Formats: sequence, structure tokens, C-alpha cells
Amino acid sequence: MNGASREALAAARERLDALTDSTSADAAKLADELAAVTALLDREVSLRRVLTDPAQAGEAKAGLAQRLLDGQVGGQAIDVVSGMVRSRWSQSRDLVDALEELANTADLTAAQKRGALDDVEDELFRFGRIVSSNTELRAALTDRAAATSAKVELLHRLLGGRADATTERLVTRLVTAPRGRSLESGLESLSKLAAERRERLVAVVTSAVPLSDAQKQRLGAALAKLYGRQMHLNIDVDPEVLGGIRVQVGDEVINGSIADRIEDAGRRLAS
Repeated sequence: MNGASREALAAARERLDALTDSTSADAAKLADELAAVTALLDREVSLRRVLTDPAQAGEAKAGLAQRLLDGQVGGQAIDVVSGMVRSRWSQSRDLVDALEELANTADLTAAQKRGALDDVEDELFRFGRIVSSNTELRAALTDRAAATSAKVELLHRLLGGRADATTERLVTRLVTAPRGRSLESGLESLSKLAAERRERLVAVVTSAVPLSDAQKQRLGAALAKLYGRQMHLNIDVDPEVLGGIRVQVGDEVINGSIADRIEDAGRRLAS
């Protein structure tokens, strides 16, 4: 997002944090309701254009949103949406993207309150790896001709009772309403959002063999010192690495694997 939309999203995040910080707030219910509003505005293009029209007064747009949503969602969700439509948005679709992020953040907050956020982060990462390595599963979950109910049932068989309820909710929402994204990019976005919730960076670590707990702790401490922020490690085992490790933090890659060193040596010889 750029300009006005970025500022509007930042303000909406602050409002959501203020709401969900309350011990009485039902963050999971709020997530469901914000997701329902996201689906409505994603479907009703003319409505979201009206709600983001810079020529209309913010209070008038907030009043319209309140009338439309009254009785459909709770007061907290209406307050969040009303605040958002008072803001200026660079593009009408940015409002929908922001609502979707807030719905996911509310779900992650619910997991954090239960002390389950670490599990959710790990499960999202592992599910992403499963999807990327299983073409049949990916095809079943992304088939536009398949019934939504069939996808929901498949996900429940895969995740129900095996993963945290928040993980199942987030993945189900992504699969049933991808909004033009690939499944892999959607899962990656959810993982990053979960990490941001804990104010941590995500490091994807690829090693030839599983790392011991002591090795994970040392690596996490070293990366935290390097980046100045707490680090969450997603560990992926790949025998082709041939030893050493490969660490990716955002767009930055730190290579320490034997395979990379061999390839680098080969390039030097060739030149």
C-alpha cells in the first residue's frame, strides 16, 4: 500500500490493538465478523467505492457502514469498519486488503492470548511445505471448479484435531477466499503476520539434517544480535544442502552450505 492507504492501515491496526488488548474482547469472534465484512466488500465493488470515495465526508461514510452492518456484526466490528471508512484510501481495494489483514490479526491475537501463537506460526509454515511438495493436495485446494464445502471438509480432515483451531481457521479462510493470490503466497503472508504479532522476524533455515535445540538457540541468538530483533526460526530439512545451513530473512539470504560453496567454486573456475 502507498500513501494514504498505508497511513489508514496503520491507524486501523492501532484501533484493533486497543480493542483486542481488553481482556473482555472476543478476538476470535471479531476475526470472523471482520472476515465477513471483507467478503461483502470484496463482492460488492460499487459499495466499497462509495465507502472509499474521497469526495464523500468521512462521517457520512461511517454512518452508511453502521446502517449496513447493524444487526449483521457486533459493535466492535462496526467500530473498526467505521473508523476505517473515515480514513482516506489510495485505492478502494486497499480497504478490503486492510480488513482482511485485521481479521487475520484478530485471529492471531486470540491464539496469542491462549499462549498458542508459536504453535500457529510453526503449523502455518509446515502446512506451506506440505502444500508445495504435494501437487495433488495443492490442486484439490485451488481447484476453482471444486465446491467450497469439499475444500472445507478436506482441510478439516487434514488439520482438525492435529493443528490449533486458529491455524485451521486461517487456512480455511485463505483457501475458500484466496482473492487472487496463490496458496503459497497467502500462507507466507500469514506466517509473516504471525511473526509481526510477536514483533519478530521470520528466518527460514534450511539444513541437511535436523538441528538440535542447542543449535537452534545459538542460531536464533546470533540472528537476533545481527538484526536487532527477536527471531522466529522455521526449520526445513533438505539433504541436498550437503551440510551447513542456508538462512533467509525476508529478501536477504545467508548461505553457509557446502553445496553453495561448491557451486561458487565452480563458477570461479569457469571464469
